[in-house]
Amino acid sequence: MKKLLLSLIAVSALAFTTQAQTEKGKFMLGGNVEFNSTKENGASKSDTKFNIVPSVGYFISDNFAIGTGVGFGFAKTQAGTAALPNAATKVQEFVVAPFARYYKGINESFKFFGQLSVPMAFGNNKVTTDGDNYAKTSKYNNVGVVLSPGFAFFPSKKFGIEFSVKGISYNDNTSKNNNGDKIGGNKDFSIGANFFAPKIGVQFYL
Repeated sequence: MKKLLLSLIAVSALAFTTQAQTEKGKFMLGGNVEFNSTKENGASKSDTKFNIVPSVGYFISDNFAIGTGVGFGFAKTQAGTAALPNAATKVQEFVVAPFARYYKGINESFKFFGQLSVPMAFGNNKVTTDGDNYAKTSKYNNVGVVLSPGFAFFPSKKFGIEFSVKGISYNDNTSKNNNGDKIGGNKDFSIGANFFAPKIGVQFYL
């Protein structure tokens, strides 16, 4: 299995002074871009996943910001068999992710932070047997709660680098058919951070 995972978070703050980056009254502008490509052994094509969620935040007090992200997600999975080699499934979703973030400074260059977000996704599932004509089979709603710890390094007042991991998360997913009848769903809770797979962020303060 070959897997490529790219996760990029770009955040910029609109500031017109040379004071601290996380000061009351300032903004954070940025986003989240993720691309994942996986190819199973023997498969002719790779499964792909792509998400882009721009976000904006505002510091309502020193070191404490609230905001939201709004974006789009896409995933395509190859499900071909010997009888139907071009069969595939496709998922498209609209994403909204409000968040609150608090920074705790060590000094002017280093800060820890914790972020609580409530990601919500509203999407549909489509299938094809010939590789071209997709038919909608179901739709779903997913609501989650994620608590993510992180660390920020500021080499200058206009530039910062962040490392964060998923610490605690909960997801509630509900699936419905085209008539609106519930056909499935699941709930899951996880705790624990994988420090070997962090998200890396870059910040620019202008």
